[in-house]
Amino acid sequence: MPGDPASTQTAATRPAFADIKAMSFEAALKELEQIVTRLERGDVELEQSIDIYERGEALRAHCDQLLRRAEMKVERITLGAQGQPTGTTPLDSEV
Repeated sequence: MPGDPASTQTAATRPAFADIKAMSFEAALKELEQIVTRLERGDVELEQSIDIYERGEALRAHCDQLLRRAEMKVERITLGAQGQPTGTTPLDSEV
């Protein structure tokens, strides 16, 4: 709804999901897997399903963000003519 503060916030930024920011990748992924299992079973009331889905979306976004950060840190070791390490380059620089 226009004017509804909740509608202008993404799932990851809603106060109800503030705990997600502190979660490790593994903890967030585990909870996300549990949510998927619950939703696939179909034994959850509609309103609760929506709430669970929104939390799952926030967990997915958090996992994506953590993965992007990790990818930016990954580097490839470069070797000189003699096979000795000469430095590192970002992994994405491979063509």
